[in-house]
Amino acid sequence: MEYLLKSGRLAAVRTSCLVVGIYAKRQLTEPATELNEHCEGALDRLLERGDFDGTAERYQFVYDLPGCSSERVLLIGLGPRDEFDLRAFRKAVAKSAAVLNESFPTEAVTCLSALEPSGATGYQVLRETVLASAGALYRFQQCKSKTEPQQRPLKRLGLHIGKRRKSVALQRALDHGQAIAQGVSIAKDLGNLPGNICTPSYLAAQARALGRRSRKLNVRVLGEKQMQELGMGALLSVSRGSRQPPKLIIMEYKGAGAAKPVVLVGKGLTFDAGGISIKPAAGMDEMKYDMCGGASVLGTLAACSAMELPINLIGVVPSSENLPDGNANKPGDIVTSMSGQTIEVLNTDAEGRLILCDALTYVERFSPAAVIDIATLTGACIIALGSHASGLMSNDDDLAEEVLAAGSASGDRAWRLPLWDDYQNQLDSNFADMANIGGKGAGTITAACFLSRFAKQFKWAHLDIAGSAWNSAPDKWSTGRPVPLLSQLLIKRCGLDS
Repeated sequence: MEYLLKSGRLAAVRTSCLVVGIYAKRQLTEPATELNEHCEGALDRLLERGDFDGTAERYQFVYDLPGCSSERVLLIGLGPRDEFDLRAFRKAVAKSAAVLNESFPTEAVTCLSALEPSGATGYQVLRETVLASAGALYRFQQCKSKTEPQQRPLKRLGLHIGKRRKSVALQRALDHGQAIAQGVSIAKDLGNLPGNICTPSYLAAQARALGRRSRKLNVRVLGEKQMQELGMGALLSVSRGSRQPPKLIIMEYKGAGAAKPVVLVGKGLTFDAGGISIKPAAGMDEMKYDMCGGASVLGTLAACSAMELPINLIGVVPSSENLPDGNANKPGDIVTSMSGQTIEVLNTDAEGRLILCDALTYVERFSPAAVIDIATLTGACIIALGSHASGLMSNDDDLAEEVLAAGSASGDRAWRLPLWDDYQNQLDSNFADMANIGGKGAGTITAACFLSRFAKQFKWAHLDIAGSAWNSAPDKWSTGRPVPLLSQLLIKRCGLDS
C-alpha cells in the first residue's frame, strides 16, 4: 500500500473515493462542513433524510455530489463527538479501509486524517491513520495453494491534512506510520506461520535478511556449540527435546554513536508442546504463537531501521522448540544457568523463563541503558488481563512508567502488576537455588520474579504478552503486538513523536 499526503480544497480533489467522517446525530466534522458548503448543502439534505446518522462504524456511499470532483464519497460514522478519541478514531479508520478494499476503488483520499480526536496530536493522527489502515488490510495467505485476490484491491491512499501545510514533521509522521506498519506485518507473518516452517533456523534466517536490508543493522546467530561454551545450560535444556537446533539471534542497530543501547529480548519458542509436562491437545496448534515475543523484536528492529532512529538498539532472541523426547527435560531435573544459578525444573511447560534467563545474563555484556523482555509467558496473564492489555512488571519505576505511557500513546496498552519481594519465596527449592514455577497463586508475577533474579545488573521491564499476541478461534490471527508500543517508546526516547 502506498500512502501520500494530500492538501487543497476537498471539492476539487480528484479521486475514485473521498472518505469523510460524520459524528453521531448527523453532526458534520470540519472536512464534511467544507465539502457541504462547496456542494450546495448536499450533505445536509442527505443526512436530513435519516438514512445515515453518524453511528460509529456505519457507512454509506454517496454518488454525484454537485460540485465535487470525486467519483464517490464514503461517509463513515464516528460516534458521539464528545467521545471521539484516538481509540474511536482508529476504529473509524480501520472500518473505512476495510470498506474501501472490499469496494471498487484502487485509490482513495481520506479526510479522517484531518480530524482532531481528543487528546491526540497531529503526528499521532497521521501515524495512526496509516497503522489502522494497514492493520485492516493485512491478510495472511502464504500457506494457501490457491488464493482469491480481489479484482481491484485498494493500492494507494491519500491522507488529506486539512488546513495544515505539508511539512517535514507531517511527512515524518507518515514515514513512521509506514515503518511501524511494516514491523507489525513482519511480526504477524512470523507468528502466523506454522511451526514446521517457522523453526529457530527460519527465524534466524529472517533476522539475517533484515540485516542485509539495513546498513546500520548487524546480525549474528549463535549455535548450540557456542551456547554450550557460554554455559547456557537453562536454554539448552529446553532444546534437548527437539530435533531443531536452537539459535541465539543477536541484532545490533547502531544509530547513536557510543550511547548505551536499549536491549529487547524476545522469547522465540517456535513451538511449545509443553515438553514432558505436555499441554492438552485442544488448542495446542496455537502454540506456534509462542515465538511472538521474538517476532515482535524482529518487527521492532525492522521499524527502527526503516525510521533510521538516532538510537542504539539491540535485539536478542533465544529460539528453540519445546517437545517431549527421551532426552527432554524431566520434572525434577536441575539445570545450571549461564549466571551459575541452579534451577529445579518442576514443570517443563514453564520453559520460556529458562531460555529467557540465559539471554538476560548474556545481555549484561552490552552495558544496556534499559532491557525489556517480551514473552508469551503465562496463561495466568490471560486470566488476569484477557486480551486487551499486556502484563508489565519492572524493577525500575521510571522505566515502567515509560512503557505504560508508550502503550497509552500507541493504543497497544499494558497494565503494571507488582513485583514485590513477598512473592519470591514461592520459587524456593529444597534441591536447587530456585524452582522454575511458584505454585498456583500469582503465576504471572512469580514468572517475572524468576526473571528478575537474572536482571539485577540493569534497569529491566518484562512484558507478558500471552493474552495480547494473538487472537484465538474463530478469528485466529497474530496481532503483531507489542511492536507499536516498543516503537513508540523508542521514538519518544529520540524526541521524534511530534
